[in-house]
Amino acid sequence: MLSVIIPAHNEAAQLPATLMALRQAAGALALDWEVIVVDDASEDGTAEVARVHGAQVLRVEHRQIAATRNAGAQAARGQALLFVDADTSVDAPVLAAAVAALEGGAVGGGARVTMPEAGAWHVRLGEWCFGWLFRFTGIAPGCFLFCTRAAFDAAGGFNQRYYAGEDVAMSRALARIGRFVILREAVRTSARKLQMFTPWEHLRLMLRFALMRRRMLTSRRHLDFWYGRRR
Repeated sequence: MLSVIIPAHNEAAQLPATLMALRQAAGALALDWEVIVVDDASEDGTAEVARVHGAQVLRVEHRQIAATRNAGAQAARGQALLFVDADTSVDAPVLAAAVAALEGGAVGGGARVTMPEAGAWHVRLGEWCFGWLFRFTGIAPGCFLFCTRAAFDAAGGFNQRYYAGEDVAMSRALARIGRFVILREAVRTSARKLQMFTPWEHLRLMLRFALMRRRMLTSRRHLDFWYGRRR
């Protein structure tokens, strides 16, 4: 069984498209699968939307992405785990490629990411930079990361010291266990985080990270980009 785990905080608007795309992809491949939406302290209709679209709902109050992903994994029944963000669309080719990679002996992996709605120059630049960075470093972006249950357990799950960058830590942990792949196929994700912050705010974020390094990722106080009210 493949368990798809979707962490979600106030994602009622984004979830329907994500869940419908997953259902269509899994149906096309005739997979034995389940989908778990981990509703992390949402104040909107996230849970109701998830149930309407056939997902299991697990309510948590972490407001910490690594802990939320781990809670979903703990509730999952599958031997393969796929972590997908609530604003990310997964089609049959990329899902088939992920399953084939695991069946071929990979312990886990990720995929390329595209942002079809990218418009402003700094959004397009961000898409290109992150795409190159993930491919060059062999890091799976958190919006689409898959692994075997055995590898997940061996890695100790997502590192809960991190409020961001947990996908980088998990990718490296899995790569130490076995073959970790970045698929040629791509998933489509929202450009909203790049669009709702100005180029100056992005620059400040990068400068702050250059100064604080890992300390910045272990404190929610410095991570409005991920935990702020803007969505």
